[in-house]
Amino acid sequence: MSDNATASKAAGTWRLVVYSGIGIFMFFVPVTFGDRNAIPLDHLVTLLQAGLGPALPYVIWLVIAAGTVVPFVTGTWRHSGVKLVFALLNIVGLVVASMVILDVGPAWFMGDDLAPFLFNAVAVNVGLLVPVGAVFLAMLVGYGLMEFVGVLLQRVMRPVWRVPGRSAVDAAASFVGSYSLGLLITDRVYQSGRYTGREAAIIAIGFSTVSVTFMVVIANTLDLMGIWLTYFFLTFLVTYAVTAILVRVPPLSRIPDDHFPGATPQPEEEVTGNRVGHAWREARKALVAAPSLPRNVWVNFVDGVRMSMSILPSIMSVGTIGLVVAHSTPVFDLLAYVFVPFTWVVGLSDPMLAAKALSVGIAEVFLPATVAAGSEDLVLRLVVGVVSVSSIVFFSALVPCVLATRIPLTVGQLVVIWFQRVILSTLIAGPLAYLLVGL
Repeated sequence: MSDNATASKAAGTWRLVVYSGIGIFMFFVPVTFGDRNAIPLDHLVTLLQAGLGPALPYVIWLVIAAGTVVPFVTGTWRHSGVKLVFALLNIVGLVVASMVILDVGPAWFMGDDLAPFLFNAVAVNVGLLVPVGAVFLAMLVGYGLMEFVGVLLQRVMRPVWRVPGRSAVDAAASFVGSYSLGLLITDRVYQSGRYTGREAAIIAIGFSTVSVTFMVVIANTLDLMGIWLTYFFLTFLVTYAVTAILVRVPPLSRIPDDHFPGATPQPEEEVTGNRVGHAWREARKALVAAPSLPRNVWVNFVDGVRMSMSILPSIMSVGTIGLVVAHSTPVFDLLAYVFVPFTWVVGLSDPMLAAKALSVGIAEVFLPATVAAGSEDLVLRLVVGVVSVSSIVFFSALVPCVLATRIPLTVGQLVVIWFQRVILSTLIAGPLAYLLVGL
């Protein structure tokens, strides 16, 4: 081997170990800073909030305004009825954010548990966490760690989740990253002939979640950062366990197992021999293809800003509508009765509160946290935090994203899957939460 090749290999190994290590540290290693124990990413965002000071609300308002204007400037609002609806909802979100900034509006609407709460406790956190988190997510998933882990998990993917081994990387990226990233990957692989329609649907709705950075937002709201690792790994376990069950029942089990029309089917290469050696080779391939750190960080930061622009108006519009309906109408109280038997059977201290929190999740993934945030029961807050992520389906963002792909899932199927995931997630998360933090 030449000196240049040896140096290149060493540099590649260095990037895998150091960059992935930084990503792991930022997302998964709680540290105490001041009087708070939290992951470094959370501390960093807190420092950034303090640094921006009084300018922070106006920065967030500008992000919401940009996210509202972009669909009309680019013309994407014309692409489908769903995009038109959400473009109009973005306008509602901008109006609500403006009311909060100007402190103008009826007293009931400007209460601490409604519009100002969504803006100050949610939009502000998301607006900073997603772009900053995207920077470190680039290190976590961009330099071979996901490929290495993915190959090691290949032998369990087909028997447990009925998807190809190659989807291990997709599933891991979909969980650690955002639903938009996961759906983009899944849709591309499906259209290339490497997934069938059923496999693409399983991965899209079984592993795509709200990203680690947004889980931090949920954990902050529910005061779970003191048990962040417990919350994260319990959510990971419950999400994957529920998916393993649902791939065997309708509607997922009845989606045709056909390849994308016109695509050339590409069967998966069977890994034989030294699996660790093969995993290392796949990680090395990822390193060779990986961009430089500055470029990767910049691209991911820009994507994070774009994602914030997309998410924040929806939070302020759909989130506000959901909270108004939850506070002022019996709609979610009635829907909650569907879940009360399950929150009761797992022994939660306030089954109705937990059920109501879970019922609002179909509107916006963050709403369950807002409903349960005031509970003094750590187990109840933990279960709500886990189920809100594991249930996956929410109309403020994920549903329109799925419908924008070629993945064969309908709105009706998504709603049924949401009910299934909420019930199963509650039944699994409840006993485990008591075991981990309630005893």
